[in-house]
Parts: sequence; C-alpha cells; structure tokens
Amino acid sequence: MQLYFTTRNIPALRGLPLAERTRRLEKAAQRLTTPEKTLLNILKLLIIVPVFALILKTADNWGSLLWAALVFLLYPLAVKPIQYSLCAKYLPEPSKER
Repeated sequence: MQLYFTTRNIPALRGLPLAERTRRLEKAAQRLTTPEKTLLNILKLLIIVPVFALILKTADNWGSLLWAALVFLLYPLAVKPIQYSLCAKYLPEPSKER
C-alpha cells in the first residue's frame, strides 16, 4: 500500500481541481469495506483518546494542555495518508485521453 500525503499525488485525481478531488474521495470512502472503516476508526480513536486524557490532566499540570494540542495537530498527519491510500483503490483509473 502506497501512502499518499496529498490528494494531488493520487494518480486517479491528478490534474483535477480540489473540489472535484474531494468529491471523488468522498465517493470512494463510501465504498470502503467494513474492516477498512474499522481500521480507520480505531486509528482515529488511538489518537483522540490520549488528547482527552491529557486535557483531564490539566488540573495538575498545564503543560499537558500543550501536549494535547500537539497530538491534536498531528492527527491529520497520521490519519489522512492512510485514508487517502485506502480510498485510492476505489477511484477509477484516469482516462488516457488527456
């Protein structure tokens, strides 16, 4: 499985405007199988749950709020490439007429 960090790198979406790439990715995400959706949801939970645990620790240590913000900001860097890679196989191949 190849990781795609932006939608511009996905061969089936190359050369399309952002709105069209987003629309096609949403359609592809609807075609994900149950195990793939489960994998994505577990990954999201593994990132979000520590954020809330760190927020709860702010009563004792305000520094944990900074760590929570950092983890929350890194969320798209961890989830989006995997989501794009899983969805890429459900996108139609680009036409060779271009």
